[in-house]
Amino acid sequence: MSRFLDPNPAEEDRGLNDLRPRTLDEYIGQPRIKENLRVFIEAAKRRGEPMDHVLLCGPPGLGKTTLAVIIANELGVNIRITSGPAIERAGDMAAILTSLEEGDILFIDEIHRLHPAVEEILYPAMEDFAIDVVVGSGPGAKTLRVRLSRFTLIGATTRMGMLTSPLRNRFGVILRLEYYSVDELVRIIERSASILGVRVDRDGAYEIARRSRGTPRIANRLLKRVRDFAEVEGDGVITAQIAQRALSMMEIDEFGFDAIDRRLIEVIVDHFNGGPVGIETLAVSVGEEKRTLEEVYEPYLIKEGFIKKTPRGRVATEKAYRYLGRSGSLTKQLKLFEEG
Repeated sequence: MSRFLDPNPAEEDRGLNDLRPRTLDEYIGQPRIKENLRVFIEAAKRRGEPMDHVLLCGPPGLGKTTLAVIIANELGVNIRITSGPAIERAGDMAAILTSLEEGDILFIDEIHRLHPAVEEILYPAMEDFAIDVVVGSGPGAKTLRVRLSRFTLIGATTRMGMLTSPLRNRFGVILRLEYYSVDELVRIIERSASILGVRVDRDGAYEIARRSRGTPRIANRLLKRVRDFAEVEGDGVITAQIAQRALSMMEIDEFGFDAIDRRLIEVIVDHFNGGPVGIETLAVSVGEEKRTLEEVYEPYLIKEGFIKKTPRGRVATEKAYRYLGRSGSLTKQLKLFEEG
């Protein structure tokens, strides 16, 4: 079942491509990253060299692909977009690398999911702009070094810890994207609304923004859905009242939680007495994959202070108990956990 609050790309998000900013001036949020990129891009242009390899990390939906496209636009070069799981063989990577022209950008999403044999092709390519090709087989086999055009690799990952050290160390620029503030999301929603031709007042934009989990992709997705309610049940203007009704109908509460988030918190609090509970056990209990919990659900719940990760598992916080209207056993459970 599709989920409104899933930060990963969905089929309906294909229609949101026109909302993506094309330049750093258009890009809203991530001020530290923007200023660093301005310097790195300008320096590369002045030297007439490709920009150093860039690693973008952070939760899904925060704009890693958008930033890669912006870097290409600012440098005035072509960009080739692919993903780690899509490159199955070392030969596929070699074919991509040899097709790049001088200064081009190769963007690899989910770079932490590259096959080890494919990843090894990148090592000499990133350092020496060359790849080693084996010609022939058996005792007569020879290794031929093929020179590549100088290029910039931009990798994106939601799991920094899963990157191997040899690959991570070859990136000269490592940037971590953070969740967006409500004010930044309000500006993003107002910009997107103007592009879509949707009328939204400040309060309506704020209501959507504060339930968007700090994620622009979710904010734009909710904007489209609330627009439907505004056109059918209102006069076409997204007001706070329309936004509240629409988001309530979609079961998205004031914290930006949906039924799955609430289920996750309830399982930890009610089924496991507040934790600690292992991630594998938790995944089985809520019917989700371990990787989905770690990449999609947990980051926001941890950021908002509803659960915390410990060496023994996940633990619900006092904020989670208050959210569910529970009382009584939290202090005892925390004491038992500390003593254990």
